[in-house]
Amino acid sequence: MDSRRLAAFGLLVASNLLWSGNWVIGRAVRDVFDPIALNWWRWLFAALVMAPFGMREALRHADAIRRRAGLFLLLALTGVVGFQSLVYLGLRTTTAINAVLINAAGPLFMLICSWLLERDKPSHRQIAGMLISFLGVLIVVSRGQLQTLLQLEFHRGDAWILVAMPMWGLYSVLLRRAPAELRGVAFAFTIAAIGVAMLLPLYVIDVWGQPWRRPTLPEVSAVLYIAVAASVLAFIAWNRGVTVLGANAAGFTLPLLPAFGTALAIIFLGEVFQAFHAVGFVTIVIGVVLATYRRS
Repeated sequence: MDSRRLAAFGLLVASNLLWSGNWVIGRAVRDVFDPIALNWWRWLFAALVMAPFGMREALRHADAIRRRAGLFLLLALTGVVGFQSLVYLGLRTTTAINAVLINAAGPLFMLICSWLLERDKPSHRQIAGMLISFLGVLIVVSRGQLQTLLQLEFHRGDAWILVAMPMWGLYSVLLRRAPAELRGVAFAFTIAAIGVAMLLPLYVIDVWGQPWRRPTLPEVSAVLYIAVAASVLAFIAWNRGVTVLGANAAGFTLPLLPAFGTALAIIFLGEVFQAFHAVGFVTIVIGVVLATYRRS
């Protein structure tokens, strides 16, 4: 592996570590922020942080943004509005460990989206890997109980996380179509700004009529973390890594997020890692490795 690809892989690892904190914090503040409100404040602060570094470059390439307006709207809708809001909604009623383990099946949806959008036809090995990963997801959402699967009694929070996953797959595949002249902070700022504009009417509806209260220091710190670390730094690192390695190869690093997230949830939230978590996670990872491994 050359130095450029190795650096890109390091960026993907770092983004997964930063994102794992976002999932744990999203669970921790579930009773303080509504999902839409938390997502709006997250991306508003993220856009403000990136503005001094990316706004001028984004304005300089305004023509390119207008020419690809549909693409930028889709990127903001899937990566900022849809995926993140559904994740925070799911974390209200499921554990952080369950959520990050389901997220490990992300490569399954990346492969599907690559097939649908890029006509990147999956091989028999990739299909087998996707089915194995999906079996791992079923083990997690059913809590390892066959009766739950037979009666289709899935946990509501797990279902929201599972619905969010295709949006992340679509976002990651669409990144390859971004204009080459707009990258880095300018690109991330553009997506964040569009996402904030999309979220604004939803946020107004969400908080309309609710009494305002002064947020506490821990609550402000939580929002700042997910705005700066999990939004600005992690998304720039992820976008760059996907650009160099491609969506399918980048998906290979996603099992690191549940590994990091599980450790953080146990340490900071006191959650318990159970046997069905281990079985489901191992099954998901086996499927991901089978589906994404390529001989050099």
